[in-house]
Amino acid sequence: MDALVSAGRMLTGPRGRLLPDGAVLVRGGVITDAGPLADVRTRAPDGIARYDHPEGTLLPGLIDAHVHLALDAGPDPVAALREADDATLRNGMAERAAQLLRTGVTTARDLGDRNGLAIRLRDDIAGGHLPGPRILAAGTPLTGPGGHCWFLGGEVRGERAIRGMVRRNAAQGVDVIKVMATGGGITRGGPPVWASQFTPAELCVVVEEADRAGLPVAAHAHGAEGIAAAVAAGVATIEHCTWMARDGFDVREDVVAEIVAKGIRVCPAASPDWRGFAERFGTERAAEMFGRLGWMRERGVRLIAGTDAGVSRAVFDDFVSSLEFFAHIGCTPAEIIDLATTEAARALGLGGTTGRLEPGHRADLLVVHGDPVRDLRALRRVALVMSGGRVHLPRIPPVSG
Repeated sequence: MDALVSAGRMLTGPRGRLLPDGAVLVRGGVITDAGPLADVRTRAPDGIARYDHPEGTLLPGLIDAHVHLALDAGPDPVAALREADDATLRNGMAERAAQLLRTGVTTARDLGDRNGLAIRLRDDIAGGHLPGPRILAAGTPLTGPGGHCWFLGGEVRGERAIRGMVRRNAAQGVDVIKVMATGGGITRGGPPVWASQFTPAELCVVVEEADRAGLPVAAHAHGAEGIAAAVAAGVATIEHCTWMARDGFDVREDVVAEIVAKGIRVCPAASPDWRGFAERFGTERAAEMFGRLGWMRERGVRLIAGTDAGVSRAVFDDFVSSLEFFAHIGCTPAEIIDLATTEAARALGLGGTTGRLEPGHRADLLVVHGDPVRDLRALRRVALVMSGGRVHLPRIPPVSG
């Protein structure tokens, strides 16, 4: 819908730049004007719908760079997925997408589903048939035989099978290729989280075939060997990046320097329950793991925000708790908002279309009560969510003016 959205503060760019009494004009799902309310109002057509929030803050919609809509975040999400037929699973995915949107997430990258359900959900949302954020879908993640998330159908062995799976995903219309470079925690009986599932040469094949299709590669990588191989292959993002080894941690400064030099983004995928994870994992080990991410940030590694929503305790309606993880490792509120807006948009190849309140960008907007640049908790007090020009909150008619 066409609308004039204004607030007492508007986030105009990175590093927490705020404009008092700012506004954006939205027409045809796109921001066509942005600036001081007094100026934008004079250029708005008579009678346009207005959403005025003089006590609020207007900022870009949030971007969750790591979700799994096919998982329900319950005690055993893998069992729930395997027991559900596709129709049941799709309905649950649609509700979880709506949860993301209600909390201000207007773009989400789904990093692994079953039978292309996230692709179909993406298209239904884009067509206006269902509420939800814009979805970037990875489709079926590549894994080794019996490997991490084998139950999603992506088991491959050898170069020919790898190329075939990448091509099948591309033919289905995915937005990104996901590869499980190492083991993972939710796959019972699978390889340890630190163990590599592909050789360095095989990861190069994944990236090469994805490049041919014009697709980026996201690599799930906990183990140091897998991280190093993924970086050498030239993936776009590394998910988790915890530097695990058989007997502890193995952080490699030369690989960190290569991550920085290649501009590879790291998504820690910190669960909203990261504090509880630290207690279960062991406070000393968790402190070492978390501290390494802060250390990487200090050396210039560019982080982006994601929740791993769908795995146990990683709920879809508490993005802010995941963002608070970044405060724990030393980020300021302004920096954290960047990680979930401008930085994430650039990392996902959307820097020219979302993540900032600029003319020509898609109308992905969020208004919250309070000032999140001063207090990140303000992001929990959602007053308005607009995704692609569609207002989803509030459900009350706007004022005409």
